[in-house]
Amino acid sequence: MSTLVTGGARSGKSTFAEKLCMSRSTEAIYVATAQAFDEEMKGRIALHQLQRSQAGYAWRNVEEPLKLVELLSNWGEQSRGEGEAAPAVLVDCLTLWLSNILLSLEGEQDAETKVKSEIARLADQAEQYPGQLILVTNEVGSGIVPEYPLGRLYRDLAGYMNQAIARRSSEVFLVTAGIPVELKSREYQL
Repeated sequence: MSTLVTGGARSGKSTFAEKLCMSRSTEAIYVATAQAFDEEMKGRIALHQLQRSQAGYAWRNVEEPLKLVELLSNWGEQSRGEGEAAPAVLVDCLTLWLSNILLSLEGEQDAETKVKSEIARLADQAEQYPGQLILVTNEVGSGIVPEYPLGRLYRDLAGYMNQAIARRSSEVFLVTAGIPVELKSREYQL
């Protein structure tokens, strides 16, 4: 069962996702997709790690900026092979994973097609994952139009990704000002 948690920057989505995961499983894997390219980001990562360690919850931290699909596939297959429940997983966050993928393909002629292929693979894996899976993402298209082509491509791909994952998720939460609202059950059907 996959759950998508989305919202703007500093909306409270990660805090909500962590609490949701803790309420549904006694232990979980926390997949962090961020990469520390500067001191400010190193500080953010360290703060998040400290906060998780102080939560009194059995998080197993895994840092993986690119191979998210492979991780989920391996954990799902491993649990099926051993006849055990798949581990609960919280991924924070998909938009950082997307930027990592996009930047790893920078300069390639068909980068957009390759990124969309990775998004499709992730959506498939999220839908098939046999355990509790909570995916955190950002709503990046609600602000100004980015000035540069790469920024506009990123914004468009993030919207594409969020829609693809939301379609395949059992639950979708929007968090605004720290208040989560479940959207999937309220979806208007045409």
